[in-house]
Amino acid sequence: MSSSEDSKARDLSSDWPIALYDTLKAAGVSQMSYVPDAGHSTLIKLFNADPDVITNVLTTEEEGVAIAAGAWLGGKRSVVLMQSSGVGNCINMLSLPVQARFPLLILVTMRGEWAEFNPWQVPMGQATEASLKAIGLTVLRAETGSDLVETVAQAATMAFDADQQIAVLIGQRLLGKKKW
Repeated sequence: MSSSEDSKARDLSSDWPIALYDTLKAAGVSQMSYVPDAGHSTLIKLFNADPDVITNVLTTEEEGVAIAAGAWLGGKRSVVLMQSSGVGNCINMLSLPVQARFPLLILVTMRGEWAEFNPWQVPMGQATEASLKAIGLTVLRAETGSDLVETVAQAATMAFDADQQIAVLIGQRLLGKKKW
């Protein structure tokens, strides 16, 4: 690895949310929906501060799926941010973009994995990937900041250019141990 590649990898270990924001903006994302989550907090702040982006705070994750479909019908690109525990809340709603072939891009911060302290997070954390695949989504996973940025760039292309439904799982190890 060259010194510039090593520097870039080091920078993305902590600055990946900024690079991820830049990647999503470059992909034309102009709407973002989310349930508040510490793992997405920097990305949420960046999108909320952007006057060119419409942000929606959700009361439940499945609302984000419907908003993403409506955004697409209105000519906009959207991303939905959620935690793995929220995936179970929106399984039925995910049939909308799968059956209607609407592009969908979801970024899922994982729980129930690396250094998890809350036993209630473990079952859905273990079931997230299989649940998303069972309903028809393509699931990609990233464990490092640089992998995440590259994976989301490709996921955005798959979603918006090929009308695919894509979920990117963000490993809990990348997010670090939750502190309460």
